[in-house]
Amino acid sequence: MILEAIQYAASYPVTPTPFRPHIRSSVSLWSRARRCARDWAEHEENCRRFVQQTIAEMKQRRTVVVLGSGLLRDVPVELLSRAFDTVVLVDLVHLASVRLWLKAKGLRNVRLISRDLSGFEDAVAGKTPEPLSFLRQVPYLDLVISTNLLTQIGVGIERRLEKEGNQSAAEVLPQVISAHLGGLAGLPCRTVLVTDTSYTVVDRGGNREEEGDLLHGVPAPMPQQDWLWPVVPFGEESRDYRIDHRVVAIRDLR
Repeated sequence: MILEAIQYAASYPVTPTPFRPHIRSSVSLWSRARRCARDWAEHEENCRRFVQQTIAEMKQRRTVVVLGSGLLRDVPVELLSRAFDTVVLVDLVHLASVRLWLKAKGLRNVRLISRDLSGFEDAVAGKTPEPLSFLRQVPYLDLVISTNLLTQIGVGIERRLEKEGNQSAAEVLPQVISAHLGGLAGLPCRTVLVTDTSYTVVDRGGNREEEGDLLHGVPAPMPQQDWLWPVVPFGEESRDYRIDHRVVAIRDLR
């Protein structure tokens, strides 16, 4: 708890005021990632390797944008910094530990932007959400990466809807998920999408106790790669079960 408190306190003054309510959930994710480091290692390496493979195919490398950059555990930021002229990291919150790590590594061509990528406000207002439309204004954009963001958007929206109670998740979530996929597919540059699509609750006997769709009915594009991610290993929430997510990796949605 002490480390979490320090992380929160250090992140508060460097986070723009509208995004400070999201610091707590970012710190919680940071804490869980530390506890589950061994179980998440293969998933994170798979994410980084898929991005590396995409970069290796590219001849033009000017600007890359990472959507939902988070803790930088699943994106090879140092490689991106070496390969591209400019690296833009976009998320609600960039924790103090992330900022310090970037500074310690001397990655001077990395830019941080705080932005809501959900499209929630437009969706609940009855408008067509276009959360990635800002990317059309990014000059010399050659690659956009979205890793482990799409379902996190869904989780955040479900919490807001439960709190506000003004619309059902069944109305809003398919809209924002489709908007994210459509926004990536409509870009003229190369894209990488890594997202979990479904979950399975498994007991110690290997029995599937529960399954669910994390994309809320929106079909996932055909992946080039897929794997299982033990998001909640045994002992994290219960000694009796774990929760696995199926992850797909897709390049160039268009």
